[in-house]
Amino acid sequence: MKASELKELTLEELTEKIQEESINYTKMKLTHAISPLESPAKIKEARREVARMKTELRARELAK
Repeated sequence: MKASELKELTLEELTEKIQEESINYTKMKLTHAISPLESPAKIKEARREVARMKTELRARELAK
């Protein structure tokens, strides 16, 4: 999800997405620890996606 798409989301939608992606990221890490994923780069992408969303959320907090 691009930054421009994140800016279009409401605050509630953004927090829900952060929770969903965080859970997804955690599951991917656990799965990878048990048996390697086909593409470990997906873990990196998921982590960065969560970081992008948290950055947007923080920017909105500071804008208030």
